[in-house]
Amino acid sequence: MIFASDLDQTLIYSTRSMGLDGAEGLGLVMPAETKDGQVLSYFLTEMLPLLQAIAQEVHFIPVTTRTMEQYNRIELFRDHIAPTYAVTSNGGNILVNGVRDEAWSTHIQKLIAASAAPAAEIKAIFDEVASTDWIHGERYCDELFFAYVIDRERMPAEQVNRAIERITALGWKVSIQGRKIYLVPNEVSKSAALLHLKQQLGASVVAASGDSLLDQCLLDAASHAIAPRHGELYRQEQRQPSNLAYTFTTNSGIMASQQILDFVSTVMAEFKTAAAVERKANV
Repeated sequence: MIFASDLDQTLIYSTRSMGLDGAEGLGLVMPAETKDGQVLSYFLTEMLPLLQAIAQEVHFIPVTTRTMEQYNRIELFRDHIAPTYAVTSNGGNILVNGVRDEAWSTHIQKLIAASAAPAAEIKAIFDEVASTDWIHGERYCDELFFAYVIDRERMPAEQVNRAIERITALGWKVSIQGRKIYLVPNEVSKSAALLHLKQQLGASVVAASGDSLLDQCLLDAASHAIAPRHGELYRQEQRQPSNLAYTFTTNSGIMASQQILDFVSTVMAEFKTAAAVERKANV
């Protein structure tokens, strides 16, 4: 069994996103990520034993849009849990014991070269509508995709939509999520990396969790999927009900992570019971 989970606003949370006033001072949360002595993300303290137990019983695979550098500074996975596999860069990279799987990276780069316009061409199209009036930061992530920090209220929606039409015709997808815009080659996806690892590990059951639109393919590739109530996936489902085969948490913020891990624990128990029954039947 695999438990594949997005990280930010799914398992770990910034002070602004956790929705739990005073949690740090009360000891309800623990640092999950620190940079230059400043805590950037937190994890629910009481859930650490459960996540550790899950990671001991099944393949726990963090799956994130973070770059490899951003993933590697998460101390939760350095000091408390050491996942054998991690998916970073929105699926563009797989880490095995902290080391990039070069075969996977080469495979992805070949797929991109064969099916998508060069990154420079995509950036040139987006630069036609980009402006410091509404873009506050940009990054070319692990030489795979672009991430922009935006002021969504000031974004020229009509011009951006025209640029999106041109970009999507060139083998790239565009995702606008809250304060960020992502420009990503179609071949770079969390689901592709997950399915690769699923086949490699011979896993029959996959539980997955995630909050954003970039996580939708990850959840669709799972046999059991759960999303937090506060995320883009939940808001999209409220705007345009599509009968997604997901469980949504009833809690928002960092307390949603408790329900996510409880959900995975239940799936894990069912998996173990079914496996025991199958072994008994084969005796």
